[in-house]
Amino acid sequence: MKSSNHRGFTLIELMIVVAIIGILAAVALPAYQDYAVRAKTSEAVVAASAAKTFMSEGYSADTVAGLSSAAAAFNLVPLADKQSKYVANMCVQTPGVVGTVCTPFAGSATWPIYVTLAANAANGIPTPLNGLTFVLSPNVNGVAPTAASQGPIDWACAGTTNATATARGMANRVLGTLPAKYLPAECR
Repeated sequence: MKSSNHRGFTLIELMIVVAIIGILAAVALPAYQDYAVRAKTSEAVVAASAAKTFMSEGYSADTVAGLSSAAAAFNLVPLADKQSKYVANMCVQTPGVVGTVCTPFAGSATWPIYVTLAANAANGIPTPLNGLTFVLSPNVNGVAPTAASQGPIDWACAGTTNATATARGMANRVLGTLPAKYLPAECR
């Protein structure tokens, strides 16, 4: 009969495997957390489509005068109608404050829509992001709309950076306060 020697892993080999798993977990966990926040802010971008549609319809009806009328009307919409699970406020021209109605529209040549993030323990967005904004700015043929503008509105989206809007040739781009790593690629 032949005797066979069974050999297991040494302690050093096991420690190396555990160290590798620990390093992978240390890298993957923060990346996943940023991904989870980015998914939630993507829903906030979708919620802002109501404001974009409202402003686009104003532009279609009467170019810049229509944009200004739509902005004034949108800022008067009750706060509760603009809020969602991830959106605390949406205002045209000035950043909205959490829990406060928008300031009346006083005129603007750029008509930026400020979307203020709602971040709390209940919705899973880290609370330091509460009240930070990303901004949607209308562009017609790459610039802010004018009375002579013709063509559809294209929206520039920006957090603390606006590289995507810049790369697409949009000159009307207003920066927000939400770090770009928490926004979808369209808004970086």
